[in-house]
Amino acid sequence: MSQEFISTGRRKTAVARIRMSPGSGRIEVNGKPFEEYFKTPALQNAVLQPLEVAKSVNVYDLSVNASGGGVTGQAGAIRLAIARALTETNPELRASLKAEGMLTRDPRMKERKKAGQPGARKRFQFSKR
Repeated sequence: MSQEFISTGRRKTAVARIRMSPGSGRIEVNGKPFEEYFKTPALQNAVLQPLEVAKSVNVYDLSVNASGGGVTGQAGAIRLAIARALTETNPELRASLKAEGMLTRDPRMKERKKAGQPGARKRFQFSKR
């Protein structure tokens, strides 16, 4: 059996669980090829960025299960999961991935709506009279 690496990445409310195994560079997201799932080049590049930094673009096959959030959040979650899995495969990659900021979980979340106002920070219209 070939070695398989499993890792998780999160961004906003998106969660990505990946299985990385040695292969030809095939990436599948929720059962679809990743070019079909992420239609814009910017999102595709975000997913491939950790692999490019590690110089292992066509070395691993990835099977990704992404849920929650939108496509941008899911792309960010997958990026973190791939970076974490790559550090498992080769600990020397950690420094280069960390320098590119790929091992940092993006902590920005949607602020909760507060009671007595229409949104997180918006107030109801003030009426002087």
